[in-house]
Amino acid sequence: MSDDVIMVGGGVIGLTTALTLAERGLRVRVWSRDAVTGTTSAVAGALWWPYRIEPAHEVAGWSLESLRVYEKLAGDAAATGVRIVAGVHADMVLGDLGDWAREVPGLRQLASAEVPGPYGTGLAARLPLIDMPVHLAWLCGRLEAAGVVVERRTVTGFAEAARAARVVVNCTGPAAGELVPDARMRPVRGQLVVVENPGIAEWFTAADAASSETTYFFPQPGRLILGGTAQEDDERPDPDPADAAAIVARCARVRPEIADARVLGHRVGLRPARSGGVRIAAEPLAGGGRLVHNYGHGGAGVTVAWGCALRAAELAVG
Repeated sequence: MSDDVIMVGGGVIGLTTALTLAERGLRVRVWSRDAVTGTTSAVAGALWWPYRIEPAHEVAGWSLESLRVYEKLAGDAAATGVRIVAGVHADMVLGDLGDWAREVPGLRQLASAEVPGPYGTGLAARLPLIDMPVHLAWLCGRLEAAGVVVERRTVTGFAEAARAARVVVNCTGPAAGELVPDARMRPVRGQLVVVENPGIAEWFTAADAASSETTYFFPQPGRLILGGTAQEDDERPDPDPADAAAIVARCARVRPEIADARVLGHRVGLRPARSGGVRIAAEPLAGGGRLVHNYGHGGAGVTVAWGCALRAAELAVG
């Protein structure tokens, strides 16, 4: 075997976990069905926040571990794609969050008059906002420097990977439903609209976890990302014009200038949700190898990527 680890999956979870393992001295190869730029991660918003992800008692630690990494990466935003940006989470009360919220610097309750749009409550925060194309390219550069090869390869099971390495790590996201197989996996369709930024510098979210409609906008370099949807068990790959119009209208209720912003494009991605939450676990493979699972991160893969990578790495080397 020429490799210690075969990483199956080339989204942000797979790349981050591969880098964590490589930096521990393991020989890692990444097999990805899609080009990195074609993964769901590449079209993510992507604001650090534990959104639509379970189990809560584990997510808190994973999220905070990742937050600390992103705060450091923000020191070189041009290279890493990570910036610390101010914004507002509407329809949130600080006291309703877990103890983890006390460790988020600057998170505070707003007076109702300070909350934009038709909302009466909200929180102010300065959080990592990640430009995903830049961040994924940075991860690939770090992997290349560590000697990790990322290659396009479709697998139909883990036996093939087990013949190439003693440890196989499954970070296949939505595909885990068929590959594992795991009947708890379900797609949650997210649609975004990309527009010219009319001068908005702060992010905004109003995201009811029980609703299929969300409202948010994220200022990324050269564009403004508008969202969104959270449509469970919906695998439509193409943008829906009605969804797009509704997204723009919801965002314009918060910032009216968005209504006239020129549309640059549309994005659709399937979030890898899992009833029961993220699965990070190890099991034996035939021939004495080990299969480590790290999937089911829903809409918060970026938020927990580094914390989950550390946990998966512990299982891989243990």
